[in-house]
Amino acid sequence: MTRLIALALVALMLSGCKEELAERPSPVTMTAEAVGHYCQMDLLEHPGPKAQVHLSGLPDPLFFSQVRDAIAYQRMPEQSHAIAAIYVSDMGAAPSWEAPGADNWIAAETAVYVVGATVAGGMGAPELIPFADRTAAEDFVARNGGEILSLLSVPDETVLAPVEFRLDDEGNFIPPEGAAID
Repeated sequence: MTRLIALALVALMLSGCKEELAERPSPVTMTAEAVGHYCQMDLLEHPGPKAQVHLSGLPDPLFFSQVRDAIAYQRMPEQSHAIAAIYVSDMGAAPSWEAPGADNWIAAETAVYVVGATVAGGMGAPELIPFADRTAAEDFVARNGGEILSLLSVPDETVLAPVEFRLDDEGNFIPPEGAAID
């Protein structure tokens, strides 16, 4: 009898895990209608990797113009809903920095990130640049500097610290020191 109860409990636990996995939403294609959650600007107008955050109970994801912003959103306690999934652009599969792709999404927790590269994200701030393949990330670091970290290794201050934006005498954006908008 005890063995039967133990088997029933194991089966129940496994079905719970299976149910959790089944509830993870799939990434959606980034279209011309996708706008950044914070800036409300068309994502296709900005270079660099993007992110989408799926919230439990909501049908559509929140899109972010920069991966850095999505991870900051994840780490702040103010969300109204639980986060069901975060997907980021796989820049190893992106056609270019200017065209990061509409369907090359990878789960944020499985990506490796280049942090501290000399390129700025879509909104001109320092960026976390995601890759599905570590070798592609290493090639990016060789060209643009930075270091490779897992999502859990990215310090909070890397995504939560304010970024100082500057304009030149003619009102043109000046990227943060050491960064270039590619």
